[in-house]
Amino acid sequence: MIMKGQKISDRYQIIKAIGEGGMANVYLAYDTILDRNVAVKVLRGDLANDEKFVRRFQREALSASSLSHPNIVEVYDVGEDAGQYYIVMEYVEGITLEQYIRKFGAVREEMAVNWMLALCDVMYYLHSQNPPVIYRDLKPANIIIQPDGHLRLIDFGGAFLFGSGNGKEQFMLGTLGYSAPEQWMHGRTGKAADIYSMGAVLHEMLTGV
Repeated sequence: MIMKGQKISDRYQIIKAIGEGGMANVYLAYDTILDRNVAVKVLRGDLANDEKFVRRFQREALSASSLSHPNIVEVYDVGEDAGQYYIVMEYVEGITLEQYIRKFGAVREEMAVNWMLALCDVMYYLHSQNPPVIYRDLKPANIIIQPDGHLRLIDFGGAFLFGSGNGKEQFMLGTLGYSAPEQWMHGRTGKAADIYSMGAVLHEMLTGV
């Protein structure tokens, strides 16, 4: 873990940890040059020497940095400092959809429809890129609900550019319960897998489970 007050690349001063995942930790930081708060995602130290995880982390930055959509968190910067690989993103206040459902239970139908329309718009945008961007890990934990109800998609660590390979990995990407069967049975994915995941997210919003 990075300590409070520590600077990354002599620019991003860590304020506090705000998220922890299997591959990376996320921190709220202050950009001392542009005078704004940002979210800094740092690849875990024990994975920094693992080439496949470094490639996946760099692919996340590549996938997200070229995207511009009101429902996608913006990527500002990417780099490496003393062996620490990091991505600097827009800091978005709010809670994940997963946290929302745990706290309030099933989402009201009207709100669920509005959020699904936003997700459909995001997926259409991603799949319409050239080459298409396949997200591969759509789930409530990767969706931020802002205080005003606006939805934002985060974490492009599982995304890949369709056509840059066959979408098959030596390690499984996705989350059981939200991923399409072909991801787990054959390790293959495409646009249809993202659509399957959207259905799983909608089911959880409407039922709370």
